[in-house]
Amino acid sequence: MSKKVAVILSGCGVYDGAEIHESVITLLRLDQRGAEVGCFAPNIPQLHVVDHYSGDEMDQTRNVLVESARIARGQIKDVKALHVADFDALILPGGFGVAKNLSDFAVSGANCSVQPDVLAACKAFVDAGKPVGLICIAPALAARIFGEGVTCTIGNDADTAAALSQMGARHEECEVSDIIEDSERKLVTTPAYMLAKSISEAAAGINKLVDRVLELTHS
Repeated sequence: MSKKVAVILSGCGVYDGAEIHESVITLLRLDQRGAEVGCFAPNIPQLHVVDHYSGDEMDQTRNVLVESARIARGQIKDVKALHVADFDALILPGGFGVAKNLSDFAVSGANCSVQPDVLAACKAFVDAGKPVGLICIAPALAARIFGEGVTCTIGNDADTAAALSQMGARHEECEVSDIIEDSERKLVTTPAYMLAKSISEAAAGINKLVDRVLELTHS
């Protein structure tokens, strides 16, 4: 029987939403491994909208769920409809949307909080003992989801690692092509575009993360 994996997206576009390459690589690898995927996102306004051509902030408002639907080709639900009993694992791709929409890490740093619906969904997987994969900047949420002492990586960025440590996480440096696993908590993390210089570099670590998350569904 194929495994069912929930993927929480945070918009569409690296600067104000989900990182598109990371999201697509995740969905592709899950499909290659025969997993069934359900995509979810919070039905909330984005923090702001960024012109990905100029890098400038735009005078617009957009919805995280509506924008995430672009990546999911319309096959997406409000994260409030994510029921842990329906899935074997959870994965969150990165992108600034994780730090701006799924949480306020981009604004508040180590004092951040996670969007309530997203936090409730993630904690449900933790409470059920089901594996979780966090990609790129998404491990910034690890301490809020798993509690103090959780082990994770965002690569080797000293300032971000310091913020994670201040929040109570144990940060381990990691190469772009590798993963860090907290075996006690069934958490797998990888740096992806925190370090990647190309889409193939990002894919190397993400593919390992997806493979390991799927393996952990059997344990």
